[in-house]
Amino acid sequence: MRRLLTLCVFALLSCSSSDTPAATDSETFSLPPGSIVDLSYSYGDDTVYWPTADKFEKTVDAEGYTAGGYYYLSNTVRTSEHGGTHLDAPIHFSEGQLTTDEIPLENLMGSAVLIDVSEPAASDPDYLISVSDFENWEARHGRIPDAAIVLLRTGYGQYWPNAELYLGTAERGADAVPLLHFPGIDPDAASWLVENRSINAIGLDTASIDRGQSSTYETHQILFAANIPAFENVANLERLPETGFVVIALPMKIAGGSGGPLRIAAIIPESGG
Repeated sequence: MRRLLTLCVFALLSCSSSDTPAATDSETFSLPPGSIVDLSYSYGDDTVYWPTADKFEKTVDAEGYTAGGYYYLSNTVRTSEHGGTHLDAPIHFSEGQLTTDEIPLENLMGSAVLIDVSEPAASDPDYLISVSDFENWEARHGRIPDAAIVLLRTGYGQYWPNAELYLGTAERGADAVPLLHFPGIDPDAASWLVENRSINAIGLDTASIDRGQSSTYETHQILFAANIPAFENVANLERLPETGFVVIALPMKIAGGSGGPLRIAAIIPESGG
């Protein structure tokens, strides 16, 4: 698995670095056999945002054929840091902690696990992911590995982008916040992770790592005080196994940012890879 991640990262860096010479035929790199799962939603008119955040806007600046005879398209986009599939940087709820651009890249890519709580969450829109959910996973698979990225599947991804079902309300503005209903992580479970495990990041398929009915956002506070970043509105978690895959999560590098739009993908090697 470490070799898979090394090859993936090296391929990414080789393609992006202007200092890297062009590879010859004998030096061509490719990803090992396996599946790549896109865990990000596209940004568009239907992207789900927190009720108090402005929604995504795209303005066409230029489109069409130029006097030189070539086609040209350019847009201006406007978005909150915290809408769609995005990163929450620790500073979002913890003063003095890491900003978006300060999070080490090695904390945003690596071996990952999936914990599926979709069954209890299906019957309780305010479900709190508990310590026992983590312990039950470990009873089947062993201790959550150090430096792992932990993804939590509540099943709410099936409702995207229907805000009424996904958030619990389609209303907008401050008055809509008390109407939010979706699962999140119990603060006791967040404390358990910080005190007993050593994870690099956490993410889930809802709009917040705190449940919709939270008013104090304790889970954010606990995890971010420990400099553990979070991924929210993660897509396609139903396509992942519980173990044996790698995640690469690269946010827009916003200087001093409290978060940012996130392109996140999972790599699932073929059996025996």
